[in-house]
Amino acid sequence: MKVLHIIGGGDVGGAKAHVLSLVRELGFNIEVKLISLRPGPFADDARAMGIDVEIVRSHNIFADIRKVLQIVRSGKYDIIHSHGAKANMFAAIIKRRAKVVSITTIHSDYRLDYMRSIWKRFSFGVINMIALRFLDFFECVSHNFKEILIQRKFDPGRIFVICNGVDFRIPVKTISRKEFIEKYNLPIKEDDIIVGILARMDPVKGLGTLIDAASIVVEKNPSVKFIIAGDGPERNKLQKKAKELNLTDNVIFPGWITESWEFLCNFDINVLTSYTEGFPYAILEGTRYAKCTVSSDVGGIADLIESGYNGFLFRAGDYNTLAEYILMLASDENLRKTMGERIQKKAMEFFSLEKMCEIQLEIYNTILKEKSREKSRSKKCYDIIISGYYGFNNVGDDAMLQAIINNLRNCRQDLKILVLSKNVSEASKTFNVDAINRVDVFSIYWALRKARLFIYGGGNIIQDNTSSRSLMYYLGTIWLAKKLGLKVMFYGNGIGPVKRRINQWLTKKIVNRVDVITLREEMSLQELIKLEINRPKIYITSDSALTLDHAGNCNVDEIFESEGIPLNGSYAGFSIRKQEGWENYVDVIARTADYVYETYGLKPVFIPMQNPEDSNIMQLIVSRMKHRGYLLKKCYNVAETFAIINKMKILIGMRLHSLIFAATLGVPIIGLVYQPKVEAFLHCVRQEKASAGYAANLDFENLKALVDRTWKHRDELSRELREAAADLKIKALKNAEIAVELLDTAYE
Repeated sequence: MKVLHIIGGGDVGGAKAHVLSLVRELGFNIEVKLISLRPGPFADDARAMGIDVEIVRSHNIFADIRKVLQIVRSGKYDIIHSHGAKANMFAAIIKRRAKVVSITTIHSDYRLDYMRSIWKRFSFGVINMIALRFLDFFECVSHNFKEILIQRKFDPGRIFVICNGVDFRIPVKTISRKEFIEKYNLPIKEDDIIVGILARMDPVKGLGTLIDAASIVVEKNPSVKFIIAGDGPERNKLQKKAKELNLTDNVIFPGWITESWEFLCNFDINVLTSYTEGFPYAILEGTRYAKCTVSSDVGGIADLIESGYNGFLFRAGDYNTLAEYILMLASDENLRKTMGERIQKKAMEFFSLEKMCEIQLEIYNTILKEKSREKSRSKKCYDIIISGYYGFNNVGDDAMLQAIINNLRNCRQDLKILVLSKNVSEASKTFNVDAINRVDVFSIYWALRKARLFIYGGGNIIQDNTSSRSLMYYLGTIWLAKKLGLKVMFYGNGIGPVKRRINQWLTKKIVNRVDVITLREEMSLQELIKLEINRPKIYITSDSALTLDHAGNCNVDEIFESEGIPLNGSYAGFSIRKQEGWENYVDVIARTADYVYETYGLKPVFIPMQNPEDSNIMQLIVSRMKHRGYLLKKCYNVAETFAIINKMKILIGMRLHSLIFAATLGVPIIGLVYQPKVEAFLHCVRQEKASAGYAANLDFENLKALVDRTWKHRDELSRELREAAADLKIKALKNAEIAVELLDTAYE
């Protein structure tokens, strides 16, 4: 593999560090060359690092383009990798003529790159926006930038994320606090607490926020000193502000520095106050010295910092919260040490230069494979189309879709996937796939014509308990997919009940044309037997949502605070839906919520899995309680819902996926049955005794006894659930393996 990197060459800061460190590391694995479109420090530093760098600058842009084209052709490069506006323009022109694959790294929000120059904004900025549309692939230095590209209608399947990395293999340099103070003539005592930031003094860096926070901190702790190291157009304004706030003794501006390590190793608290960022190297460099960090929650920083665990995040511009965190850290040396060690450990695992290089090589291999496959198929051809109950604000269905996509791509990374959803933009943004409206018949038809495999992804879609109309929709799309020659698979589905005779006949006739059916439980197999569906290959696996990695960066305390839920104490979760006979179970659940509070001190938290349907019925339940119940009013995504349920001591649920989430987390469960699938899942996780029976016939004394039993044996039940969920996860992963095997037969 041969890769040519091209960059403007005037870059400083994070983009410069990213490109130079990455290109040098790649050079140990593949043949790589760097072109700089201007001479200067960037090219000089590249040469000093041993990088094969060539300067192309003749003051004639057309001649320069021809020169780079000649280099690409003569060097027989496979990939041209551009960085920045001018390089993107070169790449967009050259990639067509040289017939090479192009990829660009998005280091910042390209619409904001030239905000301080109207001329550049409407020249380089516009050219860059046009050039980007002609490039093949994109990689972003944060998930935040990836979401921005998806919102701007870039193809999600062509966007990758590569986080910045630093080389932890190089021993850190150090300088003593005394030497540091003397060298820079700083008005600081050796035992002062130093809060530091390395930044270009530009409005986007939000340095005024730090000065406002300093005025609060210094009033309460005068031994805290702030060093703002760097230079830029805002410097005079910031110094004036510090003087007006009487902070000249505590806020220090040492100016532009070349030896940043001397500052980083002497900071006690590393801070960042930007309003927008990609993934700043100043934060990563601080992790090499195990420095505790407080940062504005922008760009990809939340990928590294788990607020409250290995650092603190605050809303950009919120100087009061920033001051609060600084005061907390300044007064607690052990906390600074612990958080510094934790952030260093995470950075070494996920944000090292070796990891960055590994991911980059994977991306290169993926895009070369994708280009190779495109030669033998239409560009708009999809490997897999996934349909289900998606786009209806149902967390359980979102979890299944996320798991299906993750598992399929773990089997084959370069799959081109299309999802049928009610909410097209949200599906594209959340799941990194193409999406079309699930009722757009013409778009579905044209997509199916160019697809290979049609999947019904999870859920209980073959049933008429809800309505015959939805059953007809699903049967109709199966018929169309088979008519157009696609392979069709039911992926970890539940089946039934199908009660109406005409529906049973249609289901038998159409579903028997399906190629493969994987089921999430034995009960669904019995339903297939009853419907005389026996032609497809049938496997019993389990629900795809059981494969999700529920560990994330969600700050549950922030969620609870925003919902008015006290942070002290323990919680019991309730996930209830409206169902026929709801009048009979509303009061029973309200009494049970009061009981868990009075008997075990558990604050009842009501967790909607689908809004607004669940919220309405649970609001009624809360209104009938004697004590206070807490209903989550906002919509939360899959990771946030996992985090919320993880806070519960027990969970009483009607919604199937509330029970699935709890089981994977080891939270003891009690199931309220509204469809057989709930009882079937309790059987799968060996919790048959946890069933309270059908919700319409719910009995308070029976439910109370179940609560008592669950609470008494909660540790034992937690272990049982974790073990059962781990077994089911292995089965659920088989779904993706079967799907990819079926896809392979479609290409034969």
